[in-house]
Amino acid sequence: MPNSKTNELWALRHSAEHILTQAMLKLYPSIKMAMGPATDEGFYFDFDYEGKISVDDFPKIEKEMAKIIKADWPIIKKETSVAEARKLFKDNEYKQEWLDEIEARHEKATVYWTGDQFVDLCAGPHAQSTGAIKAFKLMKLAGAYWHGDEKNKMLSRIYGTAFGKKNELAEYLKLLTEAEKRDHKKLGPQLGLFFLDETAPGMPYWLPKGTIIINELLNFWRSEHAKRGYQETITPLLNKKSLYETSGHWEHYRDNMFICDMGENNAYCVKPMNCPNAMTIYQQTKHSYRELPLRLSDCDTLHRHEKSGELSGLLRVQKFAQDDAHIFVTEDQISSEYKEILDIAKLFYSIFNIKFKLRLGTRPDDFMGDIQTWDRAEKELEQILIDNKFDYFIGQGEGAFYGPKLDILMDDCLGRQWQTGTIQLDFQLPRRFNLKYTDKNSQEKTPAVIHRVIYGSLERFVAILIENFAGAFPLWLSPTQIVLISVGNAHLAHCQKLAEEFKQRGIRVEIWDENETVGNKIRKAANQKIPYMLVIGDKEIASPVLHVRQRGSDKVEEIAQDKFIEHVKKIIQDKSQEL
Repeated sequence: MPNSKTNELWALRHSAEHILTQAMLKLYPSIKMAMGPATDEGFYFDFDYEGKISVDDFPKIEKEMAKIIKADWPIIKKETSVAEARKLFKDNEYKQEWLDEIEARHEKATVYWTGDQFVDLCAGPHAQSTGAIKAFKLMKLAGAYWHGDEKNKMLSRIYGTAFGKKNELAEYLKLLTEAEKRDHKKLGPQLGLFFLDETAPGMPYWLPKGTIIINELLNFWRSEHAKRGYQETITPLLNKKSLYETSGHWEHYRDNMFICDMGENNAYCVKPMNCPNAMTIYQQTKHSYRELPLRLSDCDTLHRHEKSGELSGLLRVQKFAQDDAHIFVTEDQISSEYKEILDIAKLFYSIFNIKFKLRLGTRPDDFMGDIQTWDRAEKELEQILIDNKFDYFIGQGEGAFYGPKLDILMDDCLGRQWQTGTIQLDFQLPRRFNLKYTDKNSQEKTPAVIHRVIYGSLERFVAILIENFAGAFPLWLSPTQIVLISVGNAHLAHCQKLAEEFKQRGIRVEIWDENETVGNKIRKAANQKIPYMLVIGDKEIASPVLHVRQRGSDKVEEIAQDKFIEHVKKIIQDKSQEL
C-alpha cells in the first residue's frame, strides 16, 4: 500500500496536470481536454487540437503554469450529479464519454475547481492549493490514441513531472540522464542482442548474442529447479477456446488474447499463459497424495494482445517467455511450498544483487469462486509472510481472478520499481478442471495449485539487466567473454589455436582479424562491453604468458594461460559479479 509520502506526491502531480491543462486552455482556447492522470514518473495531459504545438512552446507553457502556481489558488473538490457535470462540459465529447461511464456505474461525478478559474472532471486526489508544487518540468510531446485504441482519434500528449522540492527535481533529472545512457531500447540493438520490427509489434527478434543470455538464464534456472524436483513440460501453443472457457480465461481475459477464427464457430487461441495446459497434464492420470507436491514447469513462448500505446521495448511486449511452474499441493503443504519458492527467489535475485519486496494482491472485483475460499487463501498467504519475516505490503484488489498472489517488486539501479516474478495461490482452477488426488484415507480430494514465476517475463528481466549493468554483463552472462585481437594476418593462426583452447574449456571467444588498427579494435571491444581483451602480435606470440586487458581498465596484466583459464572458469562457475 502506498505510504503517505507517495500519496502526497501522487496528489501533487495530479494537481500539476490540472495546472498544465489550465495553462493550455489560456494559451490555446480551442483545445479540447481529454484526460490527464498522475503517473509514477510525473503526469501527462491528452488533448485534441487542430493547430500545431511543439516542444519549442514548452517555455511559454511553463511560464503560464508558474503564474498559476504563484497565485496559490485553492484546489477544491465538489461532488455533483452527472446531469450537472454534463452542463459544465457540454462542448467536450471526451468528458461526456467519461460521464457515460460514471452514469453506468450509478455514481455521482466529482470535479475539482482551481479557485474559480478552472474546473475539470476528476476523481483526485489533489494538493490543497496550486502553491504546493515547488518544482516542475515539461518533458516531451507525443501522439496518443484516445483510450490507447488505434481505432480512435490520435490526440496530442504532453508529459511532465513535478516535485515538492527543487532538489528532488534536480535529482530526478540526473537519474533520467543516467537512464538514457542505460536505455535497453538503444543498448540492445547496439550490442547485437535483439531488435524490434514494425512487422511484429512488441515481438522481439532475439539475435545470437541475446539468445546466449536467454539460454544462460534458463540453464541456471533449469539446473536449480531440477535439484528441487521440478519437471519441465512442453505444451501446445494453440488451443481451442473451450480450454479457456473451462479455465475462466475466456470470460476474464479474452480481450488480451490473440484469437484465430477457424470457421464453423471453431475458434483457437494463441496461448497467453501456461496454467490451463498444466491442468490438462494433471488430468491425464490418477494421483495419490504421495506424488504431491507435483511441480510442473514450462518455458514456452506466450502471446498477449496489448494496445499499441502500451508497448515499451522489452518491458511491455506481446510475445515473451517466462520461467513458469504450476505446483499441485495438498492444503497442508501450501506453507512449506511457499517458503521454498521464496527461498528460490532470494537465491536468484541475490545473484544479480537485486533487492525486492512482496505485494500481497487481494480479491479483485472480477474474482472467480466464493468469498470464503478467497478469505482463507488471503489469510494463509499473509500468515506465511509474517511467519517468515518477509517485507511486504497489501495491494487491494491486485489478485488474479482465480486467487490471491504475491508479486515480486524489484528495485533497479536507478531506484525504479518493477514487477517481475509472481506467486499465486489458486483453489479455483483445480475445481473447474475437476482435478483430484487420493489422500491417505483413500478419499478423493481437490488439490490446490501454486502458479509461480521467478524471473517473470524473460524479456522484461533481460531489459532490467541491460539497464542495471549498462550492457556490461557479468562474465557468465556475457555473450562474448574473451576477444582475441589479431595485429595482422601473420598472427591469425596463433589466435585460432588459442581460441580453440578457450572453446574446449567452455569459454565463449571471438577472433577479430579485421583490417583496422589495434586501437580501433580495442575501442570497439570496450564499446561492446567485452570482459577480456587479448591483443596478439609478435611480442605476445613469443611470450610464455598471456597479456590480458580487463573491461574497464587500461592496464595490461601478464598471466599464465592455465592460471587465466582457471580464473575465468571460477568466475563463471560462481556467477560472480567480479567484473
